[in-house]
Amino acid sequence: MFIALAPPDHAKEELARELRPAYDTHPRMRWNRIEDWHITLAFLGELPVETVPLLRPPLADLAADRRPLCLALRGSGNFDDRVLWSGIDGDLDELRVLAADVRTVVKNCGVAVADRPLRPHLTLARARRGDRSSVGEIAEELVGFTGRPWTTERLHLVGSNVGRSRGPIHYRDIEAWALGDRNPTEA
Repeated sequence: MFIALAPPDHAKEELARELRPAYDTHPRMRWNRIEDWHITLAFLGELPVETVPLLRPPLADLAADRRPLCLALRGSGNFDDRVLWSGIDGDLDELRVLAADVRTVVKNCGVAVADRPLRPHLTLARARRGDRSSVGEIAEELVGFTGRPWTTERLHLVGSNVGRSRGPIHYRDIEAWALGDRNPTEA
């Protein structure tokens, strides 16, 4: 499980159009499904199902008290020549505060969370073992990409099928909460 923000469809489609040539030239990459693209705020790992009811109320309160953020997809890079990502731009200070507060809420519910610095990104693909060139080539092609800004809408508690099948990992919302429900923006 993890807690994340998800770009809206139009932002994901904009990046997917930029990636289309790479899908064709690098078919052996393990491409993440576009509908699964997300910005991880806190990785929780495998948890018992009984944990979910403990997380719901405090995460709902946190989301309701936070204003939506203005973000954009920008550039690209890689981790260890194996993981291709798109960067995030916009309200990054507020994004870091939100991630820190999410992690505090989770810890207060008795769930251990690794204390890693937030590196806002969308994971797009992974190279197969032994392929050290594809990720760098694709990242270089996307380095100048700047997507249109968008506003975050919801905080997501997400689960995956990892370890349950031999196929690709698929994510599903366990629950999602609107950001800013208690602090509506004045017109």
